[in-house]
Amino acid sequence: MARTSPVEFLKQVKSEVKKITWPTKQETTQGTIAVFVMVLVASVFLFVADQVIALIIRFILGLG
Repeated sequence: MARTSPVEFLKQVKSEVKKITWPTKQETTQGTIAVFVMVLVASVFLFVADQVIALIIRFILGLG
């Protein structure tokens, strides 16, 4: 494995950072909204699934 001096490493890091394309404010907002919507959908699904499974278990055990 080739060794790189700290100065050369920092030059390479600077070069790579220049290649980054950062998302726009609109893209960031849309991504954030999409994440929140998916979390909400997953939460509702898991809540409903949990309630259905609990109902089935209560029925099988004769507790309800």
